[in-house]
Amino acid sequence: MIDKLQNYIKETEAFIASTAEELENFRIKYLGKKGILNDLFEDFKNVPRENKKDVGQKINELKNLVQEKINSFKSSFEESTTSKSGIDLTAPADPNKMGTRHPISLVRNEIIDIFNRIGFTISEGPEIEDDWHVFSALNFPEEHPARDMQDTFFIDDASKILLRTHTSSVQVRVMENSKPPIRTISPGRVFRNEAISARAHCIFHQVEGLYIDENVSFADLKQTLMFFAKEMFGEKTQIRLRPSYFPFTEPSAEMDVACNICGGKGCNVCKYTGWLEILGCGMVDPNVLKNCKIDSEKYTGFAFGMGIERIAMLKYGINDLRLYFENDVRFLNQFKSSL
Repeated sequence: MIDKLQNYIKETEAFIASTAEELENFRIKYLGKKGILNDLFEDFKNVPRENKKDVGQKINELKNLVQEKINSFKSSFEESTTSKSGIDLTAPADPNKMGTRHPISLVRNEIIDIFNRIGFTISEGPEIEDDWHVFSALNFPEEHPARDMQDTFFIDDASKILLRTHTSSVQVRVMENSKPPIRTISPGRVFRNEAISARAHCIFHQVEGLYIDENVSFADLKQTLMFFAKEMFGEKTQIRLRPSYFPFTEPSAEMDVACNICGGKGCNVCKYTGWLEILGCGMVDPNVLKNCKIDSEKYTGFAFGMGIERIAMLKYGINDLRLYFENDVRFLNQFKSSL
C-alpha cells in the first residue's frame, strides 16, 4: 500500500490544470465521495497495526498535497478573471437596475389613497364608450360644442361610438347600477382632440368623484375638496372656488390652487396669474339623476373631476406636461425616491 500511495503522490506533484474543468475533475478523482482518498481511508482499516503509522502519514501527506494543488490552481483561475483595473470580467456587462413608478401612477395612487380614507370606493369603466354615457345622460344638449369633432375622437360617427372625453361616463354606469348612497371615484385615461402643448395633451388621466345621498350640500363638497388639497399639497395650501358652468352640475365651480411652481409670482404654467386650476366641481344636476333613475326629490349629490397630470405638475414642480409622455429616462429617474 505504501508503493501505491507513493505513486499517487508523484502523480499529484506532476499534475497541471490548464482549465477549471480539468481542476474540477482532479478534485472529484481524489476528494469525491467515490474518490481515491475515500477508498484509501476504507482500506486503512485492514492495514496491520505495525504499519498503520507509516501508512497513515502517507495518506495525510497525499490529502494535503491534493488540497494544496487545488487551492493553487483555483486562485490562479480566479485572478485571470479580473482585469488589471480590478474589474471582474465574469460579472454581467449590464447589471439589472431598479425601476420606478411613473409620476402619473404615483400621483394617481396618492389621490386614490386620500379619498379612500374618507369612504370613497373605486369604480372603472371602458375607454371606448357610447354617446349616452359620455354626453346624453350627463345633460349635454345636442348642439353642445363638446360633441363636435374638434373636441372628441369619434370612432364611428354614425353610431356615435367614441373615445371617452371624461370618466364621468363611469359615474353614469355606477348610478344606473347602484342605489344611493353612492360615494365613488373613477380614475382612468381619457382622450380629447386638442393641440399638444406645455398645458394640454390629446391623452391625459382623470380622477372624478361622485357622492349622492340625502341632504348632501355644497358645503360638503367644499369641505371634501379642502381636505383633499391639504392632504395632497400640505396644510398651508390655499384654494379658491370660482363660479363656472358644466352641463351636468348646477351650481358649478372651478377650484384653483396657489401655484407652487412660481410661488404665486406667475409663470407659463399658471398663465402668470399665480393660480392653477386643478378641477371642476358642482352639485349634480337633477336631470342627470333622473336620467339614471334616481329620485331627484329625495337625493342630492356633488361631483368633481381633476386631471392627474395637472396635480403632478404642482406636486413635483414640473413645468411641461409633455414630459410625462416622452419616456426620457433622465426625467423618470428623478422619481425613484417617491416609491
